[in-house]
Amino acid sequence: MSKVYMTAAVALALAAAAPAYAQTAATHESRTVAATETMPHGIQADEVRASKMIGSAVYDVQNRKIGSVADVILNKDGKVDAVVIDVGSFLGMGGKHVAVLPSELKTDNNRLTLDRTKEQLQQMGNYDLANRYTGAGTSTSPVHGGHLDTGR
Repeated sequence: MSKVYMTAAVALALAAAAPAYAQTAATHESRTVAATETMPHGIQADEVRASKMIGSAVYDVQNRKIGSVADVILNKDGKVDAVVIDVGSFLGMGGKHVAVLPSELKTDNNRLTLDRTKEQLQQMGNYDLANRYTGAGTSTSPVHGGHLDTGR
């Protein structure tokens, strides 16, 4: 008789769990569909890929090279908080990193332009990319970045 009770208990447990599983699966699927509908299917004309920005030269409004993009900093929500520019280095030595707001950089003719001089950037405080408390580590940017005009 105990086998009958045990079988009935297992059957009831499975029957009770099935609607919950079905509800969870449907909710997950509806979230996926909603996210795909709002996302564009390619890069937009007013967007720049971070991989193309990193390593790109930055020019002032007089068309003089003032540095190059060292990194792009994202906040916890995935928004760009800062663009880090390497100023004054020669072959990766002797310079420093400074951070500017992404809204300060303008893209025109496949170039990055900043309305500041090299001297103004050199007077700014150093931006430390190696913070051991962020989980970001000290790895360098990929070497294939830095060409805004290529379709890579």
